[in-house]
Amino acid sequence: MNIENNIKELRKRVKESALRVNRNPDEINIVAVSKTFPVDYIKEAVRCGITDIGENRVQEAEKKIIELGNIARWHMVGHLQRNKVKKAVRLFDIIHSVDSLRLAEEINSRTEKIPFPILIEVNISGEESKFGIEPDKAIELAKSISKLKNLKVEGLMTVPPFGLPSEEIRPYFRNLRLLKEEIDRMGIFNEKLKYLSMGMTGDFEIAIEEGANIIRIGTAIFGERKKCMF
Repeated sequence: MNIENNIKELRKRVKESALRVNRNPDEINIVAVSKTFPVDYIKEAVRCGITDIGENRVQEAEKKIIELGNIARWHMVGHLQRNKVKKAVRLFDIIHSVDSLRLAEEINSRTEKIPFPILIEVNISGEESKFGIEPDKAIELAKSISKLKNLKVEGLMTVPPFGLPSEEIRPYFRNLRLLKEEIDRMGIFNEKLKYLSMGMTGDFEIAIEEGANIIRIGTAIFGERKKCMF
């Protein structure tokens, strides 16, 4: 597995995608999702210029973060249970997957890092199998979270349906961007939302064209997933 070459190719594709829609490629933040991969892979990715690492599970992330420390900014990108919040706010620098007021309140009460940055996860496709707040309830959730003093909502996150052709997946990314723009217009937060976290290995180019500035990439950097040992 040549992680260095993979990252070079990924950056090339990111640049091409951004330039197609007259965006600055430097605005696109790559989060290398290291779920199931060993710490040596993470070290190599960081050596090659990756500054942000994503993990899906608190238990697996804890082992890696204890060993590696603050070599990167650590992102919680998977579903977070409320009983794992106390540990998560200690380990991670940002949580992408806040999808309920109860979870936000738990983070608000547990964090010692103030304000703690979060993203609101939106189930933009409405699939029952996916986590995330329903799009038509996202604005009310944003309003409620805005009252929690220890949190800072920095953007929105979504996971679109898997396996769709690119032009069929585009509307899901576009709708998340439109939701962000609506929240910004309403002035729910003190400043405009900074991030749209959307796009993975199979669809990040479309996501960039539709406004993503965080893409969550695993396979295109690390290769096919390994069997998780945690």
